[in-house]
Amino acid sequence: MYRLVVAWTGPSNHKQQQQQQQQQTSTEPCRWRLLDEHGRQTWHYLQTDEETRSWPQSAADKYHLGLATGLPDLPPAKTPLASVDNALSFFSQLQLPPGNWGCEYGGPMFLLPGLIVTWYVTETPIPEAYRIEIKNYLFARQNPQDGGWGLHIEAESSVFGTAMNYTALRLLGAAAEEPRMIRARGLLHEMGGAVNGPHWAKFWLSVLGVCKWDVVNPVPPELWLLPDWVPIAPWRWWIHMRQVFLPMSFVYSRRWSHPPDPLTSQLRQELFTQPFDSIDFLSHRNSISPRDNFHPKTWFLNTINWTLVNIWNPYLRTSSLVDRAEAWTWNLIQREDENTDYANLGPVNGPMNFLACYIQEGSNSYSVRRHRERMDDFLWVKAEGMLMNGTNGVQNWDTSFLIQAVVEAGLAQEYKWRPMLIKALEYLEDSQIREDCRDQEVSYRHPRKGAWAFSTKDQGYTVSDCTAEGVKAVMMLQNISGFPRMLSEERIHDAIDILLTMQNASGGCSSYEPTRGSEYMEYLNAAEVFGRIMVEYDYPECTTACVTALSLFTQHYPNYRKDDIAVFKGRALAYIRKAQRADGSWYGSWGICFTYAGMFALESLASVGEIYSNSERVRRGCQFLLDKQMDDGGWGENYRSCETGVYSQHENSQVVQTAWACIALMEAEYPDKGPIEKALTMIMKRQQVNGEWLQEAIEGVFNKSCMISYPNYKFIFPIKALGMFAKRFGNDRLL
Repeated sequence: MYRLVVAWTGPSNHKQQQQQQQQQTSTEPCRWRLLDEHGRQTWHYLQTDEETRSWPQSAADKYHLGLATGLPDLPPAKTPLASVDNALSFFSQLQLPPGNWGCEYGGPMFLLPGLIVTWYVTETPIPEAYRIEIKNYLFARQNPQDGGWGLHIEAESSVFGTAMNYTALRLLGAAAEEPRMIRARGLLHEMGGAVNGPHWAKFWLSVLGVCKWDVVNPVPPELWLLPDWVPIAPWRWWIHMRQVFLPMSFVYSRRWSHPPDPLTSQLRQELFTQPFDSIDFLSHRNSISPRDNFHPKTWFLNTINWTLVNIWNPYLRTSSLVDRAEAWTWNLIQREDENTDYANLGPVNGPMNFLACYIQEGSNSYSVRRHRERMDDFLWVKAEGMLMNGTNGVQNWDTSFLIQAVVEAGLAQEYKWRPMLIKALEYLEDSQIREDCRDQEVSYRHPRKGAWAFSTKDQGYTVSDCTAEGVKAVMMLQNISGFPRMLSEERIHDAIDILLTMQNASGGCSSYEPTRGSEYMEYLNAAEVFGRIMVEYDYPECTTACVTALSLFTQHYPNYRKDDIAVFKGRALAYIRKAQRADGSWYGSWGICFTYAGMFALESLASVGEIYSNSERVRRGCQFLLDKQMDDGGWGENYRSCETGVYSQHENSQVVQTAWACIALMEAEYPDKGPIEKALTMIMKRQQVNGEWLQEAIEGVFNKSCMISYPNYKFIFPIKALGMFAKRFGNDRLL
């Protein structure tokens, strides 16, 4: 990334040299800085030496950029608590000024292309440093075997990944005849070209003017005019699905495309296997490569799409209805922008809202200017280049878990960690959401007063487990002697009030809001590359987080809504027990996979006194994990588990998953320390001399098929596991 190459072509006479450009293939690492403003994390490339002197790089900047941090080597850890001490000595230096931590939240390979297309068609200047490092990242993540890109960084190459990242690189200035581009184009043609991409690829390529809108299956904004009682009304959809469908339907209705220019005209020839003018785009609405067709469209959806294309759009869709639908979707887009200060829910609907504002209000409008600024919130710089995060960060989530890990390790009262923990508590205090949305009911938003979002207060979406882990961290720390009580009892009550709104009829809890629609809505899933996206579902890890938070709350506040809490916990525990499979496992939807869910499930059962010695259910959960322990003592689960629903062994043990399994066994009070000691010995052996652990396989997942990174997990969960072991079994020497 950091090598500066100046490339010249042609004869070496002075006049021609002046006419040619120096092509910088990398930026200078010493000029990048991470700025954190109340959790909003943005990277800045400093242009002058004076700027770099006045804003020195922090250890966190250097670490995230892959540079030497300058942090010292530490005495080799022989005991669990010495290992924890070394880890905290390193990780505490990565804490950012507001008290949180930063990290990439990468993995998905379909995010950057949507942003780059949006920048291109909205005439948004791309800073040269961004252009260079985004190209570097995309090339770094190109599949070395076949030259393509997949849905995520560990996935096989697909049309979606290859067509969109090829397009992004061309828009950023990569030459079509660059050898890596030739390989990518060759693979794309082998897979049938861009006409075999999924719905989202066809949407973005139509916006760019590289496909015709006929290739896009209908996205009718008229659905937003349906009465709320209609079972398929969009307000019933999962929040990410409806917030993507909202601007997508607005743009689709306008059939807006960027006017042809020389570059898009070239892409029209490069992305397909036949001349552009000869393609019958309408006939390719349902064309899709087997590599992309993770969730095939149902016959029911195909029938609806045929009806919309052949009957509704040409004969029944009146201009007055179109005007009403576009006006209402535009109003909802504005509500989303205003309620998030243009941060938006995530990096898919963010660029789409940006595009809708450009179409509706023009390039120089406030909304477009603000969106341009907010796109930086999603960008992250690392040694490979610049990527796009899966949200605007994981600030609240990781900070809550770090606090819990230190408390569980019994180290919160140690003086040297107190400043770090107080800063973390200050951050959680600042990031709790204090008010509900404007036009909450009109915007179909769930209440949020008292909640914590996944990332920041600006993003502002209630998440059940983020709120649970946040309030749990606050209670843990504030009830230790000497720590300030930054959150009042009333504010803790607000968090509990929100948790009590998150339960479904099943007893389980969803992510952003209770389930609003039937699972049968998946018959309308048009995304093709994702499963289980149409409605909210019950999630064991969300449910268990709520249970453990409520269990801790009742220890400190036994009289507040005790009957409501008892009913909630009773129903939630019944769901958790029911969700356990016959083999003793739980399926995880947000981490990989059975190991992740098992940790949360056994923790929640332990919080109500259900442990190995008195519960057959817990014994089966422990045995499932023990059966998967590898020869070196560790655990390693492959992301394929998420896709198939069957445990898939990774070829190597993983530090993070090993820590999850150890935590699960210790929460369950598994009586034999042997397997746990062997596992933690493996973790300690992999710890580096400066206290860190190196990044291994990807840790997270969403929608079954897309993996996502949680790099701070490799610090947080080993710290917790090692500390728990020392508390329970003693701080004996393991190495």
